[in-house]
Amino acid sequence: MHDTTSSLSSLSGSATPRTSAVVLATAAATTLRCHEGTLLDRLTGQLSELAVEDVHVVGGSGDVVHASGGACATGSEGSRGIADDLRRIARVARGSAGPVAVLAGDLVAHTEALAELLDHPARGTGAIVATGGAPEGPLRPPVRVEDGRVVSAGSSFHQVTGANGTFRGVLRVGEADLGGLAATAEHLAELAEAGFLGRVDGSEAGHLLLVGLVRSGVAVRAAGTGELHCDRVAGQVAAEVALARMAEADVTGARLDAAIKRDDGFFTTYFVSSWSRYPVALAAWLRLTPNAVTGMSVGLAVLAAVWFSAGTRAAMIAGAVLFYLSFVLDCVDGQLARYTRVFSPLGSWLDATSDRVKEYAVYAGLAAGYAVTAGPGAPAREIWALATGAMILQALRHMIDFSYDGARSDAVRARAARPAAAVPLTARADTGSSLVPAQAPPLGDSAGPGTGETGAVARLSRRLERDAFTRWLKKIVILPIGERTALIAVTAAVSDARVTFAALIGWGGLAGLYTLAGRMGRSLA
Repeated sequence: MHDTTSSLSSLSGSATPRTSAVVLATAAATTLRCHEGTLLDRLTGQLSELAVEDVHVVGGSGDVVHASGGACATGSEGSRGIADDLRRIARVARGSAGPVAVLAGDLVAHTEALAELLDHPARGTGAIVATGGAPEGPLRPPVRVEDGRVVSAGSSFHQVTGANGTFRGVLRVGEADLGGLAATAEHLAELAEAGFLGRVDGSEAGHLLLVGLVRSGVAVRAAGTGELHCDRVAGQVAAEVALARMAEADVTGARLDAAIKRDDGFFTTYFVSSWSRYPVALAAWLRLTPNAVTGMSVGLAVLAAVWFSAGTRAAMIAGAVLFYLSFVLDCVDGQLARYTRVFSPLGSWLDATSDRVKEYAVYAGLAAGYAVTAGPGAPAREIWALATGAMILQALRHMIDFSYDGARSDAVRARAARPAAAVPLTARADTGSSLVPAQAPPLGDSAGPGTGETGAVARLSRRLERDAFTRWLKKIVILPIGERTALIAVTAAVSDARVTFAALIGWGGLAGLYTLAGRMGRSLA
């Protein structure tokens, strides 16, 4: 066991609330040497670079003692076993105002791999897992991942049916699940003391917590590492091999790839995200902030509206190009935020608000341009009626999206507050089925697989998600912002505003009915 004292204050500019971390440094491997001192020194140094406000090191010393500017582990009694460690985690969870991370002290990982899970304020509960292959010893317990969620987890006591990955020693629990974390940790401590979990090793606290959270119905996102490294080591040779592998990785490239969303719409995925990593890298090199990129996106949309208002064919083409580039920057601002790990509530609000401002400004520009070319009379009045109709329809769709999302989030929090165990922790085997509860889908989309929802609508949705063609078709049908941008730009460039608004109203109306019917069906189910 290792005596350590660490006082850490975050250097990150991420938005509050900040993450508190519990580092389980009871394994002998935490004292292994590396360039930064010991593996524990290296890990706590990495946490100081991320959005971690307090670091509680549970090692060979006594109880956690809080210090100004962070937290340190000092004392004289030392860890009294896995039950004591679990109770310490429960105390941290009950006293934390933000997410809580639990990490193994013998971890060797890229900082960027840790940041994917720990340094994003919008991330909920998740665990770093490596999918594929078989479990590789007691430091890498098996998990089963379905549709991006951990649906079964194992330990030296708990078995996993159909394992397809391994847990890599990093667990983050979101604010909504902190009560469940504390209750799970205390329950596991009682079971461990009573001997109901067999001879669990002291280094398995994180494994047991993952098992307990999954079996209690908490949705745990499976965070992969891609080309980056995140693994526990048991000896000096293994540590040196892991550090050498890390030095060979393209961290910058992996970080850029991680900044690109994997579940965007069809147009965004293939016509923006396929090349937007280059403007993201340029913006980062120029030290632009995400909010500055959002402002540039708004500026291009306003210019597009001005060109559209001229009404000539050349102006319509120029406006279409500018509106497309405005949407590219709209994607880049979020990607830049994830790449630079600079998040703020203001930025999130600006991004959502500017989308509406840009779209409605373009509507006004298109209507004005058509009215100018058509001259006074009925055509001018009709085009403004169409523009108003398109605007009202889009506002209604967003109202449905946000109100439904809020209601679903409230329901998820209510379910999380109810103590329920889908599979008892004293049972060795899982059920072999998904244990993930219902979660709110992305705005404007229907429920996807892995949500745990029942009913004919949810089952049909999951079946459609399994096929690539129908999955993309679903994303296109709901007319997300990428598809709306393409629809506006293409119809404006090759036709006129009347065709643009007719397409928006027709397609948008069908999309609204599709979304509303699906959500009503799931709500009734």
